[in-house]
Amino acid sequence: MDLTILYRGPLASCDYDCPYCPFAKRRDSRDQLRADRAALERFTAWASEQREDRLSVLFTPWGEGLVRSWYRRALTELSLLPHIGRVAIQTNLSCRTDWLADADPAKLALWCTYHPGQTPYDRFLAKTHELADRSIRFSVGVVGLPDHLEHARRLRADLPEQVYLWINAAEGHSYTDEEADGWTALDPLFPYSRSPHRSAGLPCRTGESVISVDGEGTVRRCHFVRAELGNLYDGSYRRALAPRACPLAVCDCHIGYVHLETLPLYDVFAGGVLERVPAGV
Repeated sequence: MDLTILYRGPLASCDYDCPYCPFAKRRDSRDQLRADRAALERFTAWASEQREDRLSVLFTPWGEGLVRSWYRRALTELSLLPHIGRVAIQTNLSCRTDWLADADPAKLALWCTYHPGQTPYDRFLAKTHELADRSIRFSVGVVGLPDHLEHARRLRADLPEQVYLWINAAEGHSYTDEEADGWTALDPLFPYSRSPHRSAGLPCRTGESVISVDGEGTVRRCHFVRAELGNLYDGSYRRALAPRACPLAVCDCHIGYVHLETLPLYDVFAGGVLERVPAGV
Protein backbone atom coordinates (compact mmCIF):
# COMPACT_ATOMS: atom_id res chain seq x y z
CA MET A 1 0.00 0.00 0.00
CA ASP A 2 0.96 3.65 -0.31
CA LEU A 3 1.49 5.05 3.19
CA THR A 4 2.16 8.68 4.07
CA ILE A 5 3.86 9.36 7.40
CA LEU A 6 4.00 12.67 9.21
CA TYR A 7 6.93 12.36 11.62
CA ARG A 8 7.38 14.72 14.56
CA GLY A 9 10.10 13.84 17.06
CA PRO A 10 10.89 15.62 20.33
CA LEU A 11 12.92 18.44 18.70
CA ALA A 12 11.44 21.76 19.80
CA SER A 13 14.32 24.24 19.43
CA CYS A 14 14.42 26.96 16.81
CA ASP A 15 16.88 29.64 15.75
CA TYR A 16 14.11 32.20 15.11
CA ASP A 17 11.96 34.11 17.61
CA CYS A 18 8.75 34.71 15.65
CA PRO A 19 6.20 36.31 18.00
CA TYR A 20 3.42 34.05 16.65
CA CYS A 21 5.29 30.81 17.45
CA PRO A 22 5.45 29.20 20.94
CA PHE A 23 8.80 27.56 20.12
CA ALA A 24 10.60 30.77 19.19
CA LYS A 25 14.22 30.82 20.36
CA ARG A 26 13.60 27.74 22.47
CA ARG A 27 16.72 25.72 23.18
CA ASP A 28 16.86 21.97 23.63
CA SER A 29 19.40 20.64 26.10
CA ARG A 30 22.18 18.33 24.92
CA ASP A 31 20.26 15.39 26.33
CA GLN A 32 17.13 16.46 24.47
CA LEU A 33 19.07 16.78 21.23
CA ARG A 34 20.64 13.36 21.71
CA ALA A 35 17.19 11.90 22.33
CA ASP A 36 15.83 13.55 19.19
CA ARG A 37 18.74 12.28 17.12
CA ALA A 38 18.31 8.74 18.42
CA ALA A 39 14.57 8.84 17.74
CA LEU A 40 15.08 10.10 14.20
CA GLU A 41 17.78 7.56 13.43
CA ARG A 42 15.48 4.79 14.70
CA PHE A 43 12.70 6.01 12.46
CA THR A 44 15.01 6.34 9.45
CA ALA A 45 16.31 2.80 10.00
CA TRP A 46 12.73 1.50 10.16
CA ALA A 47 11.72 3.36 6.99
CA SER A 48 14.82 2.13 5.19
CA GLU A 49 14.01 -1.50 5.95
CA GLN A 50 10.36 -1.41 4.88
CA ARG A 51 9.38 -3.38 1.83
CA GLU A 52 5.65 -3.87 2.44
CA ASP A 53 4.68 -0.31 1.61
CA ARG A 54 5.63 2.54 -0.68
CA LEU A 55 6.36 5.33 1.78
CA SER A 56 6.15 9.08 1.62
CA VAL A 57 7.46 11.01 4.61
CA LEU A 58 6.92 14.59 5.77
CA PHE A 59 8.98 15.78 8.73
CA THR A 60 7.05 18.40 10.71
CA PRO A 61 9.32 19.30 13.66
CA TRP A 62 8.16 21.85 16.19
CA GLY A 63 11.60 23.42 15.85
CA GLU A 64 13.96 23.88 12.91
CA GLY A 65 15.31 20.54 11.77
CA LEU A 66 17.68 21.34 8.94
CA VAL A 67 20.19 23.12 11.18
CA ARG A 68 20.74 19.64 12.68
CA SER A 69 22.96 17.24 10.74
CA TRP A 70 20.79 14.22 11.52
CA TYR A 71 17.78 15.71 9.72
CA ARG A 72 19.84 16.56 6.65
CA ARG A 73 21.27 13.04 6.67
CA ALA A 74 17.83 11.43 7.11
CA LEU A 75 16.35 13.30 4.15
CA THR A 76 19.34 12.51 1.98
CA GLU A 77 19.38 8.79 2.80
CA LEU A 78 15.64 8.32 2.43
CA SER A 79 15.57 10.15 -0.90
CA LEU A 80 17.90 7.54 -2.36
CA LEU A 81 15.72 4.52 -1.52
CA PRO A 82 13.58 2.94 -4.25
CA HIS A 83 10.49 2.44 -2.06
CA ILE A 84 10.39 6.06 -0.91
CA GLY A 85 8.06 8.09 -3.09
CA ARG A 86 8.76 11.48 -1.52
CA VAL A 87 10.56 12.82 1.54
CA ALA A 88 10.00 16.41 2.62
CA ILE A 89 10.40 18.70 5.60
CA GLN A 90 8.96 21.99 6.84
CA THR A 91 11.81 24.48 7.25
CA ASN A 92 12.63 28.16 7.67
CA LEU A 93 15.50 27.63 5.20
CA SER A 94 18.12 29.03 7.57
CA CYS A 95 20.44 26.11 6.81
CA ARG A 96 23.02 25.88 4.06
CA THR A 97 22.01 24.13 0.85
CA ASP A 98 25.19 22.32 -0.29
CA TRP A 99 24.12 19.06 1.39
CA LEU A 100 21.36 18.71 -1.21
CA ALA A 101 23.96 17.70 -3.79
CA ASP A 102 23.98 14.21 -2.24
CA ALA A 103 20.19 13.77 -2.34
CA ASP A 104 17.87 12.67 -5.14
CA PRO A 105 16.14 15.86 -6.35
CA ALA A 106 13.37 13.78 -7.86
CA LYS A 107 12.29 12.66 -4.39
CA LEU A 108 13.44 15.25 -1.87
CA ALA A 109 11.32 18.38 -1.41
CA LEU A 110 11.17 21.35 0.95
CA TRP A 111 8.23 23.24 2.43
CA CYS A 112 9.83 26.63 3.19
CA THR A 113 8.46 29.49 5.27
CA TYR A 114 9.72 33.05 5.07
CA HIS A 115 9.53 34.90 8.39
CA PRO A 116 9.99 38.67 7.88
CA GLY A 117 12.30 40.21 10.44
CA GLN A 118 13.98 36.90 11.29
CA THR A 119 16.41 36.70 8.39
CA PRO A 120 17.70 39.17 5.80
CA TYR A 121 15.38 39.12 2.80
CA ASP A 122 18.18 38.85 0.24
CA ARG A 123 19.69 35.87 2.08
CA PHE A 124 16.39 33.99 2.06
CA LEU A 125 15.71 34.82 -1.57
CA ALA A 126 19.20 33.71 -2.61
CA LYS A 127 18.60 30.32 -1.01
CA THR A 128 15.38 29.84 -2.95
CA HIS A 129 17.31 30.43 -6.15
CA GLU A 130 19.92 27.92 -4.99
CA LEU A 131 17.13 25.37 -4.56
CA ALA A 132 15.83 26.11 -8.02
CA ASP A 133 19.32 25.80 -9.51
CA ARG A 134 19.62 22.36 -7.85
CA SER A 135 16.23 21.30 -9.28
CA ILE A 136 14.83 20.79 -5.77
CA ARG A 137 11.02 20.81 -5.53
CA PHE A 138 9.89 23.39 -2.99
CA SER A 139 7.17 25.80 -2.04
CA VAL A 140 7.52 29.06 -0.12
CA GLY A 141 5.01 30.59 2.24
CA VAL A 142 4.25 33.46 4.56
CA VAL A 143 1.96 33.80 7.56
CA GLY A 144 -0.87 36.12 6.54
CA LEU A 145 -0.41 38.89 9.12
CA PRO A 146 -1.21 42.44 7.97
CA ASP A 147 2.38 43.65 8.31
CA HIS A 148 3.57 40.72 6.18
CA LEU A 149 1.57 41.68 3.10
CA GLU A 150 4.16 43.90 1.44
CA HIS A 151 6.87 41.36 2.24
CA ALA A 152 4.79 38.68 0.54
CA ARG A 153 4.19 40.86 -2.52
CA ARG A 154 7.92 41.53 -2.83
CA LEU A 155 8.64 37.82 -2.45
CA ARG A 156 6.13 36.87 -5.13
CA ALA A 157 7.75 39.31 -7.54
CA ASP A 158 11.26 38.03 -6.86
CA LEU A 159 10.73 34.27 -6.59
CA PRO A 160 11.33 32.05 -9.60
CA GLU A 161 8.11 32.12 -11.61
CA GLN A 162 7.46 28.39 -11.19
CA VAL A 163 7.62 28.50 -7.37
CA TYR A 164 4.26 28.39 -5.59
CA LEU A 165 3.82 31.04 -2.89
CA TRP A 166 1.30 29.95 -0.26
CA ILE A 167 -0.27 32.08 2.45
CA ASN A 168 -1.29 30.63 5.82
CA ALA A 169 -4.11 32.40 7.61
CA ALA A 170 -2.72 33.70 10.89
CA GLU A 171 -4.01 31.80 13.91
CA GLY A 172 -6.76 33.71 15.68
CA HIS A 173 -6.94 36.35 12.93
CA SER A 174 -10.13 37.00 10.98
CA TYR A 175 -10.10 38.55 7.51
CA THR A 176 -12.47 40.97 5.89
CA ASP A 177 -13.34 40.16 2.30
CA GLU A 178 -11.10 43.00 1.17
CA GLU A 179 -8.17 41.68 3.20
CA ALA A 180 -8.77 38.15 1.95
CA ASP A 181 -8.81 39.40 -1.64
CA GLY A 182 -5.37 40.91 -1.14
CA TRP A 183 -3.94 37.60 0.02
CA THR A 184 -5.82 35.61 -2.62
CA ALA A 185 -4.22 37.77 -5.32
CA LEU A 186 -0.90 36.28 -4.17
CA ASP A 187 -2.15 32.78 -3.41
CA PRO A 188 -5.27 31.68 -5.29
CA LEU A 189 -5.62 28.84 -2.76
CA PHE A 190 -5.75 31.18 0.26
CA PRO A 191 -9.54 30.69 0.60
CA TYR A 192 -8.84 27.13 1.80
CA SER A 193 -6.72 28.55 4.63
CA ARG A 194 -8.89 31.54 5.50
CA SER A 195 -11.34 29.72 7.78
CA PRO A 196 -11.33 26.38 9.63
CA HIS A 197 -13.01 23.50 7.82
CA ARG A 198 -15.90 21.64 9.39
CA SER A 199 -14.66 18.09 9.74
CA ALA A 200 -16.80 16.32 12.36
CA GLY A 201 -18.02 13.02 10.97
CA LEU A 202 -16.47 13.60 7.57
CA PRO A 203 -14.22 11.06 5.85
CA CYS A 204 -10.48 11.69 6.06
CA ARG A 205 -7.51 9.75 4.73
CA THR A 206 -5.71 10.01 8.06
CA GLY A 207 -5.77 6.75 9.95
CA GLU A 208 -6.02 4.78 6.72
CA SER A 209 -3.32 5.84 4.24
CA VAL A 210 -1.87 8.72 6.30
CA ILE A 211 -0.52 8.44 9.84
CA SER A 212 1.31 10.57 12.40
CA VAL A 213 4.32 9.18 14.26
CA ASP A 214 6.14 10.64 17.26
CA GLY A 215 9.65 10.00 18.56
CA GLU A 216 8.54 6.98 20.58
CA GLY A 217 6.96 5.38 17.54
CA THR A 218 3.43 6.02 18.77
CA VAL A 219 1.08 6.12 15.80
CA ARG A 220 -1.95 8.39 15.66
CA ARG A 221 -4.19 9.22 12.75
CA CYS A 222 -2.86 12.80 12.64
CA HIS A 223 -1.09 15.35 14.80
CA PHE A 224 -4.39 16.75 16.04
CA VAL A 225 -6.19 13.62 17.25
CA ARG A 226 -4.58 12.15 20.36
CA ALA A 227 -6.13 8.68 20.20
CA GLU A 228 -3.41 6.08 19.61
CA LEU A 229 -3.55 3.49 16.83
CA GLY A 230 -0.58 1.43 18.00
CA ASN A 231 3.18 1.53 17.65
CA LEU A 232 5.22 1.80 14.48
CA TYR A 233 8.05 -0.44 15.59
CA ASP A 234 6.08 -3.45 16.80
CA GLY A 235 3.72 -3.25 13.82
CA SER A 236 0.62 -3.01 16.01
CA TYR A 237 -0.60 0.08 14.15
CA ARG A 238 -1.26 -1.89 10.96
CA ARG A 239 -4.30 -3.62 12.43
CA ALA A 240 -5.87 -0.24 13.12
CA LEU A 241 -5.52 1.20 9.61
CA ALA A 242 -9.03 1.69 8.27
CA PRO A 243 -11.34 4.35 6.84
CA ARG A 244 -12.67 6.55 9.61
CA ALA A 245 -14.47 9.83 10.08
CA CYS A 246 -12.85 12.85 11.75
CA PRO A 247 -13.75 13.13 15.47
CA LEU A 248 -12.95 16.84 15.69
CA ALA A 249 -15.38 19.69 15.09
CA VAL A 250 -13.08 21.58 12.73
CA CYS A 251 -9.66 21.24 11.08
CA ASP A 252 -7.71 24.47 10.62
CA CYS A 253 -4.18 23.36 9.66
CA HIS A 254 -3.11 22.59 6.11
CA ILE A 255 -1.29 19.38 7.09
CA GLY A 256 -4.60 18.18 8.48
CA TYR A 257 -7.37 19.38 6.17
CA VAL A 258 -5.41 18.60 3.00
CA HIS A 259 -6.33 14.96 3.73
CA LEU A 260 -10.08 15.54 4.08
CA GLU A 261 -11.86 13.59 1.36
CA THR A 262 -14.56 16.27 1.13
CA LEU A 263 -12.01 18.79 -0.16
CA PRO A 264 -10.44 18.57 -3.63
CA LEU A 265 -6.90 19.19 -2.42
CA TYR A 266 -5.46 15.82 -3.43
CA ASP A 267 -6.31 16.82 -6.99
CA VAL A 268 -5.14 20.40 -6.50
CA PHE A 269 -1.78 19.22 -5.10
CA ALA A 270 -1.51 15.99 -7.10
CA GLY A 271 2.13 14.91 -7.00
CA GLY A 272 3.01 17.53 -4.39
CA VAL A 273 0.78 17.04 -1.35
CA LEU A 274 3.68 16.73 1.10
CA GLU A 275 5.66 19.74 -0.08
CA ARG A 276 2.53 21.83 -0.80
CA VAL A 277 3.25 22.21 -4.49
CA PRO A 278 0.13 22.34 -6.73
CA ALA A 279 -0.20 20.06 -9.70
CA GLY A 280 1.40 21.42 -12.85
CA VAL A 281 3.95 23.53 -10.98
